[in-house]
Amino acid sequence: MFLVVVAVWIFALLRRVVAWFLRAMVNAPARREGSAERGSAPGIEGSRRLVRDPVCGVHVAEYRAIPLREGGELVHFCSVACREQYVGSQKKLAANG
Repeated sequence: MFLVVVAVWIFALLRRVVAWFLRAMVNAPARREGSAERGSAPGIEGSRRLVRDPVCGVHVAEYRAIPLREGGELVHFCSVACREQYVGSQKKLAANG
């Protein structure tokens, strides 16, 4: 009976190790691609950079922010509504000269 319990425990442990290994293999390319685009992938532990929304002033984690490249500058927003408000105000300023 003891050998059966040990065999089941070893089988469960091996199953977890294989699942962990396969999960790491599947997620590895996605992490590398995300880190090349944004500087750091959200799945990697460590400090995360906060950016400030220019419309409402809310601080948002950079990987969650909605980016907008405008005139060579990258601006981050907390929501699509704030981004649209910013774009609308920029158009008004350009029209008024």
